[in-house]
Amino acid sequence: MSATAPTALIWTGLLLTPVMISVGQVLFKLAGGRIDGRTATGAMGVLQTLLDPFLLVALAIYGTATILWIYVLRHVPLSQAYPFMALSFVLVPLASWLFFGETLGLRYWIGAGLLLSGMAIMNT
Repeated sequence: MSATAPTALIWTGLLLTPVMISVGQVLFKLAGGRIDGRTATGAMGVLQTLLDPFLLVALAIYGTATILWIYVLRHVPLSQAYPFMALSFVLVPLASWLFFGETLGLRYWIGAGLLLSGMAIMNT
């Protein structure tokens, strides 16, 4: 990390970027669910997919998250910032449980705990 402690904006970026990436993943799933296999072929099907509102919002969120991440990396070494991206491995399954009714078993909870513990260890 730089000589000075991260500001509130840097901490916000470190935490908000994986949240935004996770939201984008949920939107990608929603966009994928709207693709009709019978009509998704050919140029018209590709165009319909590319113009799907869920996909467009997901891409906008990913783009914004990328810009935010670049700002964070101007102030925090990559080796210290990147472990925060592991939050998406915790948040995406939680979102899939919440929005899609997917099951999260004991292995998920153990793995999530290990990921979060690892993040804490790497950043102390």
